[in-house]
Amino acid sequence: MNKSDAFITPEDLTLPQIMARFSTEEKAIEYMESILWKNGPVCPHCGNADAEKIWKLTANRDAKIRAGLRQCAECKKSFRVTVGTIFEDSHITLDKWLIAWYLLSGAKKGISAKQMQRHLGLGSYKSAWHLCHRIRHALQDAVPAGDKLSGMVEVDECYYGPKTKGKGFRRGSKSAVVGLVERETGKRRSVVLSEIVTGRNLREAVREHVQAGATIHTDEHPGYKSLGADYAHKFVTHGKSGGKREYQRIEADGEVVSTNYAESSFSLLRRGVIGNFHHIYRKHLGRYVAEFDFRWNSRKDTDGERTVAGLRKAQGKRLTMNDAVR
Repeated sequence: MNKSDAFITPEDLTLPQIMARFSTEEKAIEYMESILWKNGPVCPHCGNADAEKIWKLTANRDAKIRAGLRQCAECKKSFRVTVGTIFEDSHITLDKWLIAWYLLSGAKKGISAKQMQRHLGLGSYKSAWHLCHRIRHALQDAVPAGDKLSGMVEVDECYYGPKTKGKGFRRGSKSAVVGLVERETGKRRSVVLSEIVTGRNLREAVREHVQAGATIHTDEHPGYKSLGADYAHKFVTHGKSGGKREYQRIEADGEVVSTNYAESSFSLLRRGVIGNFHHIYRKHLGRYVAEFDFRWNSRKDTDGERTVAGLRKAQGKRLTMNDAVR
């Protein structure tokens, strides 16, 4: 594999190029090394980064030496670029992982595990399901302390799941998600609530992710009413008011009060549920939301740039099947 193949730029990364240039696991491994090991290989066992003390072993199927295997002179352990990443201990070859990552990164409304199974020729739905959830888990980012949304922030809540007869629209088996979008940058964060929406957990979500003093735009949900002490709170009345439903209001100073931006970001996940996933269990919802937030926040990037940005998140993440189904 020549250097131009290994260091293909994110802007040029397309599905045909992935299929052609990374058609074998060896080529895919070399490409992942160029992404995760920019300054050379690093031993995941002891942290050794001295190139003179890390040897690359020649692949030999008879001797059970896999492609991309390296030996660390410090700790005497062997490793590949997949060790300590979301790919570790996967029986799916890395070239198929690259294709899967590209497909999921570019699918605006998501891609089902069944469809992924057909595309990759995987032997079972279970393998495809686990692969998709491992990618979603890698895309989940812990919010750094103090990193909060600021300026003008739209906040809205949404419900996913089937209706439960006799329990009302917002109860029963439906799962609630609070979406927060910074209007100036378009940056979005989502919070999956573990229970039905209440004033308390709505305010907690806002205070955790929005800087005090920011301007909050919401609908007329009573749970937001107590935010006035910490934020400049403005709301629109979606319910009928004087025979009309209010979705946007332009105030005297020209400020547009609405939650349209937040609501539009929810619409993609809604369509994904209807057209691809059909149903999402509450315990897995956080990973699906992370996937859609990732695509929303990188919507101005090319599919290749988004794929590479996602691949860089693979390091230090693990999700076993037992953890995934809990």
